[in-house]
Formats: sequence, C-alpha cells, structure tokens
Amino acid sequence: MKRFLIWAWLLLAGAAMAALPGDSVYQLDARLTNQQGQVIRLDGGRGQPVLVSMFYTSCQFVCPMLIDAARDTEAALTEAERKRVKVLLISFDPARDTPAKLEAMAKERGLDASQWTLARTDPATVRKIAALLKFQYRALPDGEFNHSAELILLDGEGRITARTSMLAGADANMVNAIRKQVAARQP
Repeated sequence: MKRFLIWAWLLLAGAAMAALPGDSVYQLDARLTNQQGQVIRLDGGRGQPVLVSMFYTSCQFVCPMLIDAARDTEAALTEAERKRVKVLLISFDPARDTPAKLEAMAKERGLDASQWTLARTDPATVRKIAALLKFQYRALPDGEFNHSAELILLDGEGRITARTSMLAGADANMVNAIRKQVAARQP
C-alpha cells in the first residue's frame, strides 16, 4: 500500500509539473544545443524567470547592443535576484552559429555560463520559437539579417510577461517585471 501511495504521489506530481498554461512558449517541445554542445530543452528554465532573446554571432551592430542591454538589466538586479534569473539567447543563424562559435562569443563577452545560455537549433524550430516570441527576422542576400531587437521576460511557466526594445542601459520597467517574478517565486 505504501509503495502504491508513493507511486500515485509521483504520478500526480509529474502531471502537475507537466501541465503548462495554454499561452506558454514551453508548449513547444524544442531541443536546443547550448554553447557547450549539450542538448537542452526550451523549457529548461521552467520554474524561474528567463530573460530571452534571439540573435546571431556575426552581427556587428544590434546583437552586441542586445547583449549589453541584457547585461545592464542583470546588473540592475541585486546579487540574490540575479541568481534566480536565467538569460537565454537563441541564434536564428544555425548554419553559422555552431556550439564552438556560441562558446567563443560567450567567452569574448565574459558571459557567466551558470546564468547565460547561448543556443542554436534547426531552422524550422528557430522559426517556431521566433513566432511564439513574436520575434521577426529575415536573411539578407549578403548573409546578414534584419531582425527585431527585444528582450523578453518569461515567467516560470514560460508565459511572456514583459518585453523591451530599449537597448541603451537597463529598462526600469523590465527590471521591475523581473523583480516581481522573482518575488512571486520566493519559497
């Protein structure tokens, strides 16, 4: 009987954990490859706020500003808050952005791998993720891209709760939205 109760509890706990809100980007069962070459899931940050955006490593203009804006946003948080928020940057140029290129960018920019994930996936999944995030991009004939420049905050269940296109410094509204998410997840 005791074994059955444990099994039933585990089954119910797993079902509760598996249930996602209908507007969660985590509904997409997407597999990504991070800068260390490890396969991860899009919902790998489930249970905590995630600051997410899309980029490509060979971008010379907007993407470096986007990374700086994410760093500035992170720096505006307390150390305790920073530890409870992850940053996920997904490449929309998987043909060129190999795990080695992602790792080189992370090192070049001094991004803490315990908090920052740079990832890639196949082109079809990139399009699906971009659509869910309402992030726009298109390839240009010269190999560059036109693209949105936004930081998007996902709550612990993968719902979009805030977004900003401010790339100069930290957007106070985004910082406050992150703080609200962190406070809601306090044990």
